[in-house]
Amino acid sequence: MDEAVIYTILGEAGFTKMVAAFYKRIKTDDLIKPMYPEEDMAGSEERLRDFLLFRFGGDPRYQAKRGHPRLRMRHAPFPIGEAEVERWLKLMNEAMVETKVPESIQIELRTFFTMVANNMKNQ
Repeated sequence: MDEAVIYTILGEAGFTKMVAAFYKRIKTDDLIKPMYPEEDMAGSEERLRDFLLFRFGGDPRYQAKRGHPRLRMRHAPFPIGEAEVERWLKLMNEAMVETKVPESIQIELRTFFTMVANNMKNQ
């Protein structure tokens, strides 16, 4: 599926709801939450939303604020192993289901999220 189609179907509102549902889970997760400073939780949520809007819709906000994504470099300070990757993906999958992301888009996003999450491993 073309990424522009994903953005057209979900739109900013869909990505925003999905990311909010994901961060609702992060706030109570014993494994992943310690990687997110409490005082910057809203900022983390905004950055993920803006990154996804940039990646799938070409929205310029992320690049204007942060420049090139450099995801591996930005995540390097955090210990990310198989358990963290699996939990991150589980929470994101739950968020997609909760926000009723269409199944065809969930399949595409799971592929993308799995590739990115595995690329963040440093343990």
